[in-house]
Amino acid sequence: MRRFLFALAAPAALLAGCATTSSSGIEPAGPPAADSAYGLFLAGNAALNAGRNADAARFLEYARAHGGDDPAVSEQAFTAALMAGQVAKAATLAPTGPTASEPSKRMGRLVRTVALLGDGKGKAAQAELGGDPIGFPHRAAAALLAPWVAAAAGDAEGTVVRPQLRGDAAVDYFGQIGQAHLFERARRFDEAETNFKAVTSGENPNELAVLAYGGFLERRGRKADALALYDGALRRNPSSLAARTAKARAGGGRAPAAPTLKEGAAFALLAPAATMISARQEATALAYLRLSLSLDPQRNDAWLMLGDLLQTRGDLDGARAAYGRPKPGSPEFPAAQAKLAWSYQSAGDKEGALRRARAAAEAGDFEGRITLSDLLRANDRNDEAAAVLDTLIAEAKTPDWQLYYARGQAHERAGRWPQAEADLSKALSLRPDEPELLNYLGYGLIDRGERLKEALAMVEKAVAANPRSGAMIDSLGWAHYRLGDYPKAIELLEQAVELEAGDPEINSHLGDAYWMVGRKDEAVFQWRRVLTLDPDDKIRADAERKLESGLGPAPRVAGP
Repeated sequence: MRRFLFALAAPAALLAGCATTSSSGIEPAGPPAADSAYGLFLAGNAALNAGRNADAARFLEYARAHGGDDPAVSEQAFTAALMAGQVAKAATLAPTGPTASEPSKRMGRLVRTVALLGDGKGKAAQAELGGDPIGFPHRAAAALLAPWVAAAAGDAEGTVVRPQLRGDAAVDYFGQIGQAHLFERARRFDEAETNFKAVTSGENPNELAVLAYGGFLERRGRKADALALYDGALRRNPSSLAARTAKARAGGGRAPAAPTLKEGAAFALLAPAATMISARQEATALAYLRLSLSLDPQRNDAWLMLGDLLQTRGDLDGARAAYGRPKPGSPEFPAAQAKLAWSYQSAGDKEGALRRARAAAEAGDFEGRITLSDLLRANDRNDEAAAVLDTLIAEAKTPDWQLYYARGQAHERAGRWPQAEADLSKALSLRPDEPELLNYLGYGLIDRGERLKEALAMVEKAVAANPRSGAMIDSLGWAHYRLGDYPKAIELLEQAVELEAGDPEINSHLGDAYWMVGRKDEAVFQWRRVLTLDPDDKIRADAERKLESGLGPAPRVAGP
């Protein structure tokens, strides 16, 4: 929301007078202490900018209460309440006056609409959303919401109007899904199915559309057709827990209920949220997700999206709370547990991450065990990671290439190159055009001086697929270095350093190439730079040896 509401940074002196709060939003007893309402306003802005939305909402509410309800303070209090998920509160604060910014007034109308819809006041919600169209950047959200609001208001004609905005493919696609649900609600089943067939046609339909159509088929008693649809989804994505769960239900369970008006409206807001995330308009996306979840708190995919956004914006406690919402047994639970474990890993709590990953893996879930193996590799516990992957590969009827790739990485990092090469080669036989795999195996061979021409062809293919990858260009440059073509190696390694300036290994490679053509001062500079880039023990020891000995790297040229 900071893109359309002004934000101020709080001076340290003013912040020092504010009560201590946690980023989880748990409030200590009593009001926050501050020298003035202005100090609270600045503290609230600082908290909002830092992603501590609950703290921001609390500070700004007190600032508004003690500052004479200044419009600028009220506008920021509205923003903070919305960011914190306090939708009912935000609706009461939604800006309307002549001094309020137009973008915030547009968002305010959406918030009031959703709040009224959530309270079962369909006619009032339609009146709020009607009138002048809500403009940029909320046109898509308003268009997708409108039919569900019309349905809540009893407007039979408006209910089945398909949302469309010129040039907006997401509104067209997800509007058609929403219209299909509303046709079903109106018992216009043939029209509903026409829409469902349209959105699930093509080679790779969106899984949300597939699940929606499958649920419709189950409700119509056509379980065989639903099973065929889910089987197609699983052929495209064998690891899809949502499709697997739907297939199991269609095989003998009760059909899912059609979405309620609130659930349909919540779904309608997910597409514009995803669009805003893609456009890096994260604050607006966060607002849409808060609105969606206020209508349907059981929407697990929205909780995962929300957790990702909150973590990106610095609210780690809020992100973990969001990841904790999906319940065991739900299709989203394994992914939520994986994200929760990685949040601890990213925060430096490696044992906490592994503890949570082990707990998730103990249930025997495939995704949980994959997460555990990934975290074990990330923490250099490669023998344990390989053991987990051994079991997964043994259990699989047709093991996925990624399992062999992951185990190959574990073997390589543990110093077992023959086993690593066998796994990586097996993975490549299953996925011959995968750039990451081509690069990993190719670089492994190059660094050992083995089968250099074959390895060169691998990394050339990887770079052709990802010409802006510094890591892949580094592999290509290192291949030319191993083959003794130092000028070509320098040309490529300089490109790689430009793309990945902070990578210690790439900088070390460039230093080696400089040394081999007599550019020794530049080589020394690169090796000294390596020591400032937090290298691992092996790269650090190599750089220190070259600097202390003054002999540079040992020349290694063409191999087989």
